[in-house]
Amino acid sequence: MKKIILPLLFAAFGLAVPAVAASTGAPTASGFTKPTPEAYAVQPQLSTLGWLAKKVTGQHNGTMQFQSGQVLVKGSQITGGTFVVDMASMKVEDITDAGSNGKLLGHLKSEDFFAVDANPTATFVITSVKPLKGDANGNNATITGNLTIKGKTNPLSFPAKTGVKNGIAAATGTATVDRTKYDIRYRSKSFFESLGDKAIDDTFSLTFNVIAKSDGVAKR
Repeated sequence: MKKIILPLLFAAFGLAVPAVAASTGAPTASGFTKPTPEAYAVQPQLSTLGWLAKKVTGQHNGTMQFQSGQVLVKGSQITGGTFVVDMASMKVEDITDAGSNGKLLGHLKSEDFFAVDANPTATFVITSVKPLKGDANGNNATITGNLTIKGKTNPLSFPAKTGVKNGIAAATGTATVDRTKYDIRYRSKSFFESLGDKAIDDTFSLTFNVIAKSDGVAKR
C-alpha cells in the first residue's frame, strides 16, 4: 500500500500531548472543575483511509473516504470520537486494468465481502484513549473502540500518533481488523480447508490519517 504521509501538522505539534488539561468546565462536588469535551468536526476532504488485504499469491490495496465524524477533545488531549466511513467510496489502487479493477471492486462490495448495498457505512466509536510511551514507531496513544462492519460490532485497539493544537486535532496510525468477526469468511483459512493458493488472509489493515477542526477553525 502506498504510505500515507503524516501531515506537517505533526511537525508543529512535536507529537507531544500535554498532561495538563484546561481548567474550565463543569463544577464538581470538591469545588474543582472538570474540562468538558469539545467536539471537533472531522474534515473528510483532509483525512485519508487506506486498506490493505493479503492473500497467498499476493495482495491488493486501495482507499475509502470518511463520510463524517467528530473528535472529542479535553484541553490538549483527544479523549473520544465517532467516525463514519462511506463504504461505497471504496477504490482499488493496485490494478491498472479497468476491467480487472472493476471486477475486484464489485466483488469486494458484494455479499461475499462487505455487502455495501445493505451496509453503506461502517463506524468506529472510541471508548478510551490511553498514553503510550516507548513505541518504536513514535505512537503516543493506544486507541480502543467499537468497530461496526456489516451490522456487526466488535472491540478494536491500536496504537496511534495523536495531537491537538490551535483548534486542530489529528490522529494517524494503522489498525488490524479480523474480517471473520464481521461475517466476512470468503476463502478464509479458518473456515474452509484445502483452499491452497486461493486462501485470503483473515486480517486486513486500515491506515488512517484523521484531521478534525473545532467549530471556530472550521468556519475560517
